[in-house]
Amino acid sequence: MGHVVRGKPDAIRLALSALLAKGHLLIEDVPGVGKTTLARSLARCLGGTFRRIQFTSDLLPSDIIGVSVFDQKSGRFEFRPGPIFANVVLADEINRTTPRTQSSLLEAMAEGQVSVDDRTHPLDQPFFVIATQNPQEHYGTYPLPESQMDRFLLRIRLGYPSLDDERRVLRERGGGDPVDTLRPVLQLDVLRGLQGMVDQVRVDDRLLDYAMQLITQSRKSQHLSLGVSTRGGIAWYRAAQAHALACGRDYCVPDDFKTLASPVLAHRVVLASQHESLGRAREESEKIIGDLLDRVAVPT
Repeated sequence: MGHVVRGKPDAIRLALSALLAKGHLLIEDVPGVGKTTLARSLARCLGGTFRRIQFTSDLLPSDIIGVSVFDQKSGRFEFRPGPIFANVVLADEINRTTPRTQSSLLEAMAEGQVSVDDRTHPLDQPFFVIATQNPQEHYGTYPLPESQMDRFLLRIRLGYPSLDDERRVLRERGGGDPVDTLRPVLQLDVLRGLQGMVDQVRVDDRLLDYAMQLITQSRKSQHLSLGVSTRGGIAWYRAAQAHALACGRDYCVPDDFKTLASPVLAHRVVLASQHESLGRAREESEKIIGDLLDRVAVPT
């Protein structure tokens, strides 16, 4: 992935951490910085299926999940699965569709299944959703509600590459799309085994106490009307385990929790003042989480 997504090793590691933790990833940034490229390159490196869904205002839930069609030969309704039935699903510009269509992803992302006509259809495993959105654009968009945001384990930004990396990107893109040159390096059965290893990553009691202190402080913060929930704490704990595994360790260190604090927790808290734009609210919530990290003593 590093041969395609130039100069973004931290973003790649966070994406892998979300995948190993059996979570989902939200990439929130301005257009043209490589959000879709990151998603496509990750899918190409896995030996599974990939589907891209372009979210628009007229998209319906059945366009994502699928629909039951009457078969005249058999005289029965048969389910035709939608593009969500894949190992990696790219939900491009997810905030451009209506809340009704956004909510069609809730069951899939939370439980790995979809329900249509009183029947439950399990999704292929592993199942990984990568969604993108532009926080600076407001016309024709529908901000994700808290319930939908909570389904994403991590929210990350890419930002612009360095001058040297951007120069290499400009030169390489002249010869075609480098994503097409990638080949699978991780088969699905190996990935499932790695996901099972996340639970075995050791977390010292002092690190758990450290996490609990920050969670408690977030609930007392005057800048937040809603602090980190118990589910948010569980997500932070598991993400730190996955990050340690992605770094080649079977134990967590304080940096695992510190690195994952903002990507995991910032989109799960609610600001006391809700008048900011989406981009401004993101920056403010990340700043609050950063201030809390500075106030809580790191275990040694």
